[in-house]
Amino acid sequence: MNVDHLKAFQKVAATGSFTKAARELFLTQSAVSQQIRALENEIGGRLFDRSGKEIRLTGEGRFC
Repeated sequence: MNVDHLKAFQKVAATGSFTKAARELFLTQSAVSQQIRALENEIGGRLFDRSGKEIRLTGEGRFC
């Protein structure tokens, strides 16, 4: 498990936004999305429900 992926997960969960998380991590929104996607692939599940502009933790995301 990559520490940067976990940092991105924590920031997205805390801010509720990939864009805000990217800003705080000094990354692009695309880089944060890729890190979250890599983490989701590693655990074999979705961490966030991305409906429209709202981002919410899934059950698996809350478990992490």
